[in-house]
Amino acid sequence: MKVELEADKCVASGQCVLAAMDVFDQDDDGVAVLLEQEIGDELLDDVKEAVAVCPAAAIRLVEQ
Repeated sequence: MKVELEADKCVASGQCVLAAMDVFDQDDDGVAVLLEQEIGDELLDDVKEAVAVCPAAAIRLVEQ
């Protein structure tokens, strides 16, 4: 699976980092940063949670 992040939509809530800290981080302004674009099954549930809790709907999963 591939993770896509629209950083310009990000509202810096940090929910994605709490849900999937191996995939997301935040820059100095709190805007989400994608650490891993390609994820395996071991991170899929965490990223699904991040997608669900993102208040700006800035994250999506794309099947390859």
